[in-house]
Amino acid sequence: ALLRDLPELDLKAGDAGAVVHCYNGKGHYEVEFVSLPGETIAVATIAESDLRPTGPRDVAHARAVA
Repeated sequence: ALLRDLPELDLKAGDAGAVVHCYNGKGHYEVEFVSLPGETIAVATIAESDLRPTGPRDVAHARAVA
């Protein structure tokens, strides 16, 4: 999940994405963010420091994007 907003991509802190690529030794990940029906909203290279893993006590949250 994101730890900070990425306004240029209309993503907010807490939005969850799927890691689709790990850049070895670089501390960055390619992350895909999708809508509930599965439409890709954004794919971005994000620093490890701007992400946190999701866990069993996390709750999914729905919000509309532009």
